[in-house]
Amino acid sequence: MPIVESGGVRLHYEVSGSERGTVLVLSNSLGSSLHMWDKVLPALESRYRVLRYDTRGHGKSSVAAEPFTIAELGGDVLRLIDALGVKRASVCGLSLGGLLALWLGVHAPARVDRLILANTAARIGSRELWEQRIATARTAGLSPLVEMMPGRWFTVGYRERHPEEMEQIREMMAETSPAGYIACCEVLRDTDLRDETTELKAPTLVITGTHDPATPPGDGQALHAGIRNSRYVELDASHLSAWERAEEFAVAVAQHLTEGEGMDG
Repeated sequence: MPIVESGGVRLHYEVSGSERGTVLVLSNSLGSSLHMWDKVLPALESRYRVLRYDTRGHGKSSVAAEPFTIAELGGDVLRLIDALGVKRASVCGLSLGGLLALWLGVHAPARVDRLILANTAARIGSRELWEQRIATARTAGLSPLVEMMPGRWFTVGYRERHPEEMEQIREMMAETSPAGYIACCEVLRDTDLRDETTELKAPTLVITGTHDPATPPGDGQALHAGIRNSRYVELDASHLSAWERAEEFAVAVAQHLTEGEGMDG
């Protein structure tokens, strides 16, 4: 199992796709793992060198006992690409992963080629929301959240048509460490990049889901408006658009990255 040590934690990652292609880092959402990208992976790895990894405390990555910040999550990505000998990479993140991608674009611009910010915002949710999630996870564990998430991540129609996939989603979330989930909720509670968005210079694609209750289209539109060099795509999906509308998601990402081919990366 490929592992990189970063800040006292072990990060599990997988690399696939074209050896000569542009490097594309995929950063997962809260409560998921690198497998949340499974449905878009075939379309992307045919052209790009894809690096997927499990965020701290998710999937097969460990989590430290001490709290951490968005900067430390960003440091994890930089150590991963350093370990692979990569100077610059494009980064695609969804929800928490999108917030992290935004942080990297602002704070490590020399390492970032292009960005895809999916189903995310410069400030996700409210302090009260995350305090409530933290309290639930501490008192009842992740079981109530595992049952709740499919209803927030997918539209009703998609859930009804794909009950077997909803079971996959529950199993993926059940693999998340409660301590890792709580620590990432604390990151989301404490991170607000709204004043930094205008500093972003990397060409950026913003993807939203029309039916997303967690980061609604207005959040993505605000990102698009604040990022000078950005495009906006809205998909007929809920929060996990990379899964629910995988083909359209992959096409939008590939088009965005193709525009940058030939750049130093």
